[in-house]
Amino acid sequence: MRIWLCSQDSLTSSTSAGFRGNEETDVVEVRLSVYDILGREVSVLVNERKDAVVYSVRFDGSGLASGVYFYRLTAGTFVETRKLLLRR
Repeated sequence: MRIWLCSQDSLTSSTSAGFRGNEETDVVEVRLSVYDILGREVSVLVNERKDAVVYSVRFDGSGLASGVYFYRLTAGTFVETRKLLLRR
């Protein structure tokens, strides 16, 4: 499993995140969520069964304050969390 974050669009407070499944796995439950600095879930971008292909999702942070957030990808037994800086 691989995850990446594309650069933030400075005009719209949105960004794109992408992930690619592991070729040797079948369809797995995938969840991509965004959390604030206190650990509260503020957005769920993906929550469904996915197979091993490349996906891209758009995150619109226009309703959130500027600051540090975290996004977490869970797919089967794979879990990865990364930092996201949202700025206006």
